[in-house]
Amino acid sequence: MSVVTPGSPGPAPQPCGTWSTPVSAALASGSTVRLEGVAWDDDGSLWWSEGRADGGGRAVVLRRGADGSVREVTPPGLDPRTRAHEYGGGAWVPVGGRLVLAGWADQRLHLVEPDGAVRALTPEPVRPQGVRYADLVPSPDRAEVWCVREEVDGADVRRAIVAVPLDGGGERVLAADGHFLSTPRPSPDGRRLAWLRWDHPRLPWDGTELRVADVAPDGSVGTARTVLGGASESVFQPEWLAPDRLVAVSDRSGWWNLHEVGLDGAVRALCPREEEFGVPQWQFGMTTYAVLDDGRLAVTHGTAEWALSVLDPADGSLRRVDLPQTDWRASVRARGGHVAAVAGGPATPAEVLDVDLATGRAEVVARALAEVPDERYLPRPHPLTVTGPQGREVHAVVYPPRNPGAVPLPGERPPYVAFVHGGPTAQVRAGLDLVKAAFTSRGIGVVDVNYGGSTGYGRAYRERLRGQWGVVDVEDVVAVVQALAERGEADGERLLVRGGSAGGWTVLAALTRTSAFAGGTSYFGVAELVHFVEDTHDFESRYVDGLVGPLPEAQDLYVERAPLSHVDGLSCPVLLLQGLDDRVVPPSQAEMLRDALRRKGIPHAYVAFEGEQHGFRSAAAQRASLEAELSFTGQVCGVVVPDVPALALER
Repeated sequence: MSVVTPGSPGPAPQPCGTWSTPVSAALASGSTVRLEGVAWDDDGSLWWSEGRADGGGRAVVLRRGADGSVREVTPPGLDPRTRAHEYGGGAWVPVGGRLVLAGWADQRLHLVEPDGAVRALTPEPVRPQGVRYADLVPSPDRAEVWCVREEVDGADVRRAIVAVPLDGGGERVLAADGHFLSTPRPSPDGRRLAWLRWDHPRLPWDGTELRVADVAPDGSVGTARTVLGGASESVFQPEWLAPDRLVAVSDRSGWWNLHEVGLDGAVRALCPREEEFGVPQWQFGMTTYAVLDDGRLAVTHGTAEWALSVLDPADGSLRRVDLPQTDWRASVRARGGHVAAVAGGPATPAEVLDVDLATGRAEVVARALAEVPDERYLPRPHPLTVTGPQGREVHAVVYPPRNPGAVPLPGERPPYVAFVHGGPTAQVRAGLDLVKAAFTSRGIGVVDVNYGGSTGYGRAYRERLRGQWGVVDVEDVVAVVQALAERGEADGERLLVRGGSAGGWTVLAALTRTSAFAGGTSYFGVAELVHFVEDTHDFESRYVDGLVGPLPEAQDLYVERAPLSHVDGLSCPVLLLQGLDDRVVPPSQAEMLRDALRRKGIPHAYVAFEGEQHGFRSAAAQRASLEAELSFTGQVCGVVVPDVPALALER
């Protein structure tokens, strides 16, 4: 891993926001790859995918052979990504040295042979990209892939678990017993199939059912039965311990813990703890643990920080693997005594790791960052818990400014930007993030807030937002930044807020309903709810039922909560950043707010990106958006941020 170290004298007092840094917007965007999944093949080869910003956001699948050699498997022109649920996931799987993937351009399944030859496995859909495939797993005999198929025809969306033969035969339906289906898992002997299902208005973190059915010798699937879960119990990632026993994560205790599940519905908690062993299922293919050959489990778990451990179902013992990584992603696979996973930490970029459980050693297979700045320019994050309204605890991660060549002017306190994660059912953990370092190395602090509604702290914490979206999240973010100001760590007059998607909603709600912030940046944020629930995609189309209330009963509340309804209460600058191909939060949301800001004469900028969806994938869009935000932040704070183009604000 190379290190960038500019020569500089000792620290000198300089206005916060103007400090010189090697952490440029270009470095923070183009040098980072998204490590998106890992898998083992039968021959012991390790496979993983990388989303490359410098390649326009295209994903590629790589393979490390038993001899240690690494090669890129995806041929040029194929981008292994699926539009299922619009968030995708589980878009590829190795099967006996071959790769099966869902191609982004047409959403069909394709088979890539070891020599690079490509053959389509599924037919061309009548509607472009109208049939999508996700959650790919090999069939027990490796002759098929079993997966979730999503068919979209306007507002009509149908899903089924299907089998797709690798020899080019027609696909067949295995199960179609719910509006939403995920995680197909054939038993080791091939005699049963397990999967998850749920229906509107629930999301998978609200309530899911673990279903099991027998598989006949002819491959047909019999009548399914529920063995775990329900409307108010969230089940995540079932796996088979034996032909007659499953293991799955359930939050029936109030925490996502692991349970053994019998085919008769008998349930046994394996290791009850006030920690999470699961995560919200935003994408297909998410895994937080794996079954080892000896029946033990390699598990990731924690609250603010996560660890890799080995859990013995026989006695519930949990042995931690001593590794420095504290942010284990939902991509964990095992083969033999080895675990492949994606993990990082405050001083370590995300990496694909091959962990030998016998020795505890972790081999780095791939890194998200090829080039890491001198660590003196990187923040040292630390956890923060503050008391919010009604005495509730609010969790956050603080990234103080840090630069070896500069300190604040005498008497100056640094500005701070509150980062608000999307979801809102999600969590942020401390990690090495060059976007944050682009702020902190310039003298601008960052605080990442896990407001009420976030995951990682049990079901009661994430349900604080039920019916209270736009209220509890705003109160919690404000409580955190005010605590920093009261402690003398932040300048209370130079507090900003930024967030994307649902985090953008919180940004706009905070700006229109409080006076806590001097400015804010919304990345593809939700501005109002009535049109949003009509325009958004099927997976989240009933999400607001739980966050605010169901329609038509909550119609007036939808209008009252919307930031767009309270622009008259806004008096600070706003930056809006939007992908024009976004199908989750359509551009109309940002454009309605832009028009309202223009009518009121509020300083603002609207920057739109052609070809970008929900989350900017290309290096060009990532760089341009970060440069715009840095310039905007400097203008709000009364300084000129060096080395970034000036952003013009419209009034």
